[in-house]
Amino acid sequence: MIVIGLTGGIGSGKSTVSDRFVERGAILIDADLIVREMQAPGQEVHAEMVAHFGDQILNDDQSLDRQAIAEIVFSDKNALRHLNRMVHPPVNREIRHRIRQQANSNNLLVLDIPLLVEGIIAGGPPRYVVSGIVVVDTPADIAVERLVAQRGFSEEDARSRIAAQVPREKRLEVADFVIDNSVALSHIHKQIERADRWARALPATEPTPEPEDD
Repeated sequence: MIVIGLTGGIGSGKSTVSDRFVERGAILIDADLIVREMQAPGQEVHAEMVAHFGDQILNDDQSLDRQAIAEIVFSDKNALRHLNRMVHPPVNREIRHRIRQQANSNNLLVLDIPLLVEGIIAGGPPRYVVSGIVVVDTPADIAVERLVAQRGFSEEDARSRIAAQVPREKRLEVADFVIDNSVALSHIHKQIERADRWARALPATEPTPEPEDD
């Protein structure tokens, strides 16, 4: 088993890159998707969030209104800390569980975690062991254009989301392999082919043991 970390800022096109890895036979562990699974109605994380923030974060079908949540936590650091305490520990446990399930395989696992670099910069003990880190890099102006055109953000909201993340330069500092996603799609495919060959030549990864708590 070889595990690589995949990260990039909002609007970087990271999902496009992860999809191409999957097409080449890699197994994707998507942190955002796991979050959504655990925040579905009927799940414990969903219940904890509603108990803390109230019904204002719910849509009519009881699913979470993500825009309402974003408006709360992006303007209130204390609220963001509460949200992280509810969401991060169970998600981290599930990610480690899925990695351990592949421990005896020869598979390439792509661990897609938007906040991977933030965790490294924080300097705490590593939550996950990876053999290398791939950063999808895109200039801020291009990321803003994508967020406005493809995801319906206002330009102001897009720029504020980007500004709230770790600086682009910090991501590049920890990268073992950089994919430039500001170029034509054909050039991106070639970069992903090289990244895939590079990743499969890395040393095998030892799964992170399950800690007593997060």
